[in-house]
Amino acid sequence: MDFGRVTPAELEELDFKLPAEPLFNKKVLKGKPVKKPQAWLGCAKWGRKEWIGKIYPKGTKEALFLPEYVRHFNSIELNATHYQIYGPDTISKWDASAKGMEFKFCPKVPQTISHFSNLSPATAGPKTTSFLEGVLAFGKHLGPIFLQLSDKYGPAKRKALYDYLASLPTDLQFFLEVRHKEWYEDEAVRLELFDKLRELKVGAIITDTAGRRDCAHMHLTVPKIFIRFVGNSLHPTDYTRIDDWANRIKYWLDNGLQEIYFFMHMHDEALSPDLAAYLADRIEAVCGLQVKKPQFVKE
Repeated sequence: MDFGRVTPAELEELDFKLPAEPLFNKKVLKGKPVKKPQAWLGCAKWGRKEWIGKIYPKGTKEALFLPEYVRHFNSIELNATHYQIYGPDTISKWDASAKGMEFKFCPKVPQTISHFSNLSPATAGPKTTSFLEGVLAFGKHLGPIFLQLSDKYGPAKRKALYDYLASLPTDLQFFLEVRHKEWYEDEAVRLELFDKLRELKVGAIITDTAGRRDCAHMHLTVPKIFIRFVGNSLHPTDYTRIDDWANRIKYWLDNGLQEIYFFMHMHDEALSPDLAAYLADRIEAVCGLQVKKPQFVKE
């Protein structure tokens, strides 16, 4: 994932401290912990050949990547659906790999909808129906569905966005990621967006990446979080950033957070399992939640 990538020199100068807790979140969190919060950890793709001999056994064939993946993580940010609308037959085959497991597939809305339709009912509506008909085949393994808008989609088009979000089925959990800088630069626009998402019960994705600190906004519009973390190939700041996240998540859990979805990205994806394992250990140590974590191949 290259979004927010910076040069090594710029990386040394960045302040990665997470923003202060917004007062806005008091509208969403009830102020006391829930009995059984859940934590889901994963990456964006299962088809990583770099993981053969690392977490996948040596000699693992591509057809067995997904069955191997579900042994190491309990969720996936399913980027495959961003590039193609899959029908129930294919989705059911993927779902079978997680049979009997506590696992969540979190499909990404296809780019034909998110990037190329302007979210107009005539073009986005039928495609959204086809997309949802497919991913519903995940059944109990279906996690939140996330809509990532193009970085060219700004607040000037927000009416179309709000109308589209209002048209989505309310019995499914959706999250939204916006990238155009104007969503964050104007406080009135930013708060209007978060208020609208809270009204519609749509989550706001938090993206923590080096070159776009505005996307690490810390606003919760539902009592669940969906974090897309972009590491820098195990640079020392990757670990201190994870430490900060563990502390913030602990605060949110103490105040009523129900679910955590945390997805690990790297510019060098070969290293994602390493930082994911560190995150799982910190969540357990700081928050008291056990999270399934990668198991590395023993030499």
